[in-house]
Amino acid sequence: MKRPLAPPIAALAVIAAALLALCLLRPTAPAGKAAVAATITVSSPAFSNGSTIPAQYTCDGADVSPPLRWSGVPSSAKSLVIAMEDPDAPGGLFIHWVLYNVSPNLTELPQGVPPAASTRFGLQAINDFGRVGYGGPCPPPGKPHRYIIVIYALNSTLGLPPGAPARDVLRAARPYVIAEGELVGLYGR
Repeated sequence: MKRPLAPPIAALAVIAAALLALCLLRPTAPAGKAAVAATITVSSPAFSNGSTIPAQYTCDGADVSPPLRWSGVPSSAKSLVIAMEDPDAPGGLFIHWVLYNVSPNLTELPQGVPPAASTRFGLQAINDFGRVGYGGPCPPPGKPHRYIIVIYALNSTLGLPPGAPARDVLRAARPYVIAEGELVGLYGR
C-alpha cells in the first residue's frame, strides 16, 4: 500500500515557511556589509542631518573637513573609520574622504583635519580625487547630491599604510565593523 504524499509535502511547506520567517526577522545590511547591531550617533555643529553643507566645507569654499561629533561607540571597539561618500555622483559612488585607525576614545574631530597621510587623529586614505585626505562636495550643476558621512567602529585596527587607496581601506574594514552611524548632508550647484 502506498503512503500518501500529503504529509511530507505539508512538512516541507511548514519548514519552508519557518525558514522564510527567519530570513524576514534577521537584521539585514547593505550589500557587501555584515549586519550591524549597534548604532553610533553622528552629528556636526556645522549642519544638521539632511540639511545643506555650508560652502566652506566644499570645493566652492575653503574645502576643509567639517567638525564632527559622535557617541555610542561600543567599548569593545579597537579603532574607528570615518568616511564621506557621494552615492549620487554621475559615475557611481564617489569617495571624498576616509580617515582610519582613529582612536575609539575620540568623540569628535575639529574642522579642517590636515591633508596628510598621517595625522594626530589617524591615517588618511587617497580619495577619489586622487588626493590624500578630505575632498569636499563638488557636484556638477543640477540637483543637490547627498554626502553621507559614516563612522564605523571596528573590533580591530587596520594594517594598511598611511595613504592607502580609500576603497582598499573600506574593503579591509568591512569584516571588522561592529557598529556604525551616519550623518547626511546635501550640496548642489
